[in-house]
Amino acid sequence: MSLAETPSPQACPACTAGPVAEAAARAGGAGDQRLHLSLPTIHCAGCISGVERALLAIPGVADARVNLTQKRAVVRTDESVDAETLTRALADAGYEAHELDPGALAATTGDAASRDLLMRLGVAGFAMMNVMLLSVAVWSGATDATRDLFHWISAAIAIPTIAFSAQPFFRNAARALSAWRLNMDVPISLAILLAAGMSIFETAESGHHAYFDAALSLTFFLLAGRYLDQRTRTAARSAAAELTALEVPRATRADGTSVNVADLALGDLILVRPGARVPVDGEVTGGTSEIDRALLTGESLPERASAGDAVHAGEINLTGPLTVRVTAAGRETTLSRLADLVSMAETSKSRYSSLADRAARIYAPVVHILAFAAFAGWLYASGDPRLSLNIAVATLIITCPCALGLAVPAVSTAASGRMFRNGLLIKHATALERLAEADTVVFDKTGTLTEGRPVLHNHDASNSDLAVAAALAEASAHPLAEALARDIAVPAARLADIREVPGHGIEATWKGDIVRLGRADWVGAAGDEGTATWLRIGLNDPVAFRFRDRLREGAAEAVTALRNAGLGVHLVSGDSQRAVLLLAEEIGIADWRASVKPDEKAAFVEDLANQGQRVLMVGDGLNDTGALAMAHVSISPATALDAARTVSDMVLLGASLAPLGDAVQTARNAKRRILENFGIAAAYNSISIPIALAGLATPLAAALAMSTSSILVTLNALRLR
Repeated sequence: MSLAETPSPQACPACTAGPVAEAAARAGGAGDQRLHLSLPTIHCAGCISGVERALLAIPGVADARVNLTQKRAVVRTDESVDAETLTRALADAGYEAHELDPGALAATTGDAASRDLLMRLGVAGFAMMNVMLLSVAVWSGATDATRDLFHWISAAIAIPTIAFSAQPFFRNAARALSAWRLNMDVPISLAILLAAGMSIFETAESGHHAYFDAALSLTFFLLAGRYLDQRTRTAARSAAAELTALEVPRATRADGTSVNVADLALGDLILVRPGARVPVDGEVTGGTSEIDRALLTGESLPERASAGDAVHAGEINLTGPLTVRVTAAGRETTLSRLADLVSMAETSKSRYSSLADRAARIYAPVVHILAFAAFAGWLYASGDPRLSLNIAVATLIITCPCALGLAVPAVSTAASGRMFRNGLLIKHATALERLAEADTVVFDKTGTLTEGRPVLHNHDASNSDLAVAAALAEASAHPLAEALARDIAVPAARLADIREVPGHGIEATWKGDIVRLGRADWVGAAGDEGTATWLRIGLNDPVAFRFRDRLREGAAEAVTALRNAGLGVHLVSGDSQRAVLLLAEEIGIADWRASVKPDEKAAFVEDLANQGQRVLMVGDGLNDTGALAMAHVSISPATALDAARTVSDMVLLGASLAPLGDAVQTARNAKRRILENFGIAAAYNSISIPIALAGLATPLAAALAMSTSSILVTLNALRLR
C-alpha cells in the first residue's frame, strides 16, 4: 500500500513553494553524483519542504527529491559535496539523516503484482458478464443454429480471456507439477482448461450445453480471491538488504584521504568526525567523544568513548573527532552479522504454512480422485466417453476450490480493513494467522513503550541557574542538552567563551565564573548520572537536571489488554538497568531484562520459541531487527527505523500502542472466520459432490452453486467489519 510518494507540483502545493522553484533556477548546476539519504524522522509535507530547502541551500547541490513513504532523499550534487556535508546540514535544520548505499537496496514489486491481477480480474469480469448474457438465450430454450451461434460467440470471447486472465493459475500449477507436487492451482487450472476444452468440443458437435460461462466464473472469482490476498500485503523488501544499505560506503583515513570501506585493511587508522556514523568496527586510539549507540543497542543516552574503547559500524559520533583502528570491516562488522542473522530468520519465517496451503494439500488430490472416479464410473456404466467426460468436467467445476480460494483472502481483507481503521497496517500474507497463534509478547523499551525522547523531570535550580543552563544547553548537540533547552522556559543568559569539551560537556564564562554543563564527574558531582546532566556555576554546589523517557500513548493499555488476552509479557531492552527497572515498575511488567545486545535479543526470542512459545515481538530499532525477524509475528511503530519496519509483519501507523490489544482479538476472530469458511466450503461440497457424481449438474447449476458458495464465504468474512 503506497501512502505518499515525492509530491508532484499538482499533488502537493506545500512542496512546490521554495525548494522546487529554487532547484529549477539552478540551470547550470547539473550534478555528477547522486547521494541517497535515510530520513527516519520525517512525517509530513512540511518535512519534505524543509529537507529539500536545507539541501538546496548547500553550494554544489543541484537537486534534491524526498520520498515520504520510504523516508529517503535522493540528492544530485557535484563532486565537491559529500554525504557528511548533507547530513550535517540536515542535522542543523533539525532532521536526522544517514547515508544509504543505493546498490544494496532491494526492489519493490508488490504494487505491480496487484495492478497485474486487477487488470486480469477486470478482463475476466467483463467477459463473464457478456458470456452469461449470451447464455441466457441458450438457457431460455434456443436451439439448433441459434444455440450454436451463441456458443461460438461465447467461445470467441471466452478463449482469449481465459488464455490471458488465468495465467497466474497456469504458471503456479506448472511450477508445482514440475516439482512433482500438487497445490490449489492444479485443480483450478485443470477445471478451467477442461471446461474450455469440452465447451469447444460440444460447440463443434452442436451439443446442448457448453461450459464457457462456468470457466469464466471460476477465473473471475478465483482472481478476486488472489487479488484480495495480494492487497493484504505491502511491497516487501528484505530487511537484511535494508541493514546492509545502512553501512557507510566510504571512510576517511587518518591522513584525510577518502577511500571506499571495502579498501580498508585490519589495523588501518581512520578519522570519524563529529556527527558522522562509524563505518567499521574498531578501537579508539585518539580523541574523546560521546557515541550514540541507539541504532545498535537501543540505549537512550550517549556513551563516552576514549582511547581503548570499542566502537561499531552504524554508531554515531556526537561531539569530538575520533581516530579509530580498524578491527573489522565490510562483511565482518557487527552490522553485517546482524544483517546475516535477519536474513536467516526471514528465510525461516517464510516457511510458515498457512491454513489455505494446508487445506490445499488435502483438497487438491481429493478433487482429482473424485473427477477421475466420475469419469471411470460413468464410462463403465454407460460406455459413452462423451457423457462420461462431461460429467467428470461438471464434477471438477462444481468441486473446484472457489469458496476455499476465497475463504482466507476475504477474511484477511475484512480484518486488515478493520485493523487499518484502528491504525495498524498488515504487511505479510500470513501475519493475521500467526498473530492469532501468539501466546507471548516481547516489548522493546526505547521508542516502543516510550517515545525515545528525554523529558526534563525535576531539578532544584533557581531562575538564574536555569538561565545559565538554557544558554549552555542551546550550544550543545547532546540529547539531554537539547531536551533541557526545549523544556526550560526561562530566557537564556548571555555567556562568553562557550566551548564544547568532547566526552564531558560544555563550558563557558558568566559574570567572571566558569560555568559547566555535563557529566557528574566533570563538574565535581557525586551520584548516579544515568538520566541526568549537571550544572556547576563557579564554586557553587552542582545542580542536577534529571530526565525520564515519556511513556508512549496507549502503552499501559496495550500491556493490560495483552495480559488479559492471555499473553505472557516480557520487556527486553539494551537500555541501562535503572531505566528499564523504572519503566517495568511503572507499566507493570514483572519479567524484564536490561543491557541486552542485539544478538542476545534474537537469542532470547529463539529460546522462547524453542520452549514452544509463539512470540509477538514489538520493537522499533536496528537492535530489534534480529528479534523481529526471529519472532513468530512482529510489529513496529511507523516511527521505527526503515530496517525494523521492513522486517516487521505489521506497522502501527499512529502514535498510540492501544490498537495492539484489539489487533490480537481481531486476529483470533479472523482465524475463527477462516475455519468457518472452510466449514461452509465443506458443507457446499458435501451437497454438490453427490449431485455432480449423479450426472445432475448442468452448466447453469454449476455456475449458480459456485457463485452461491463464494457469496456465502464473503458474507461470513464481512462479519469481521
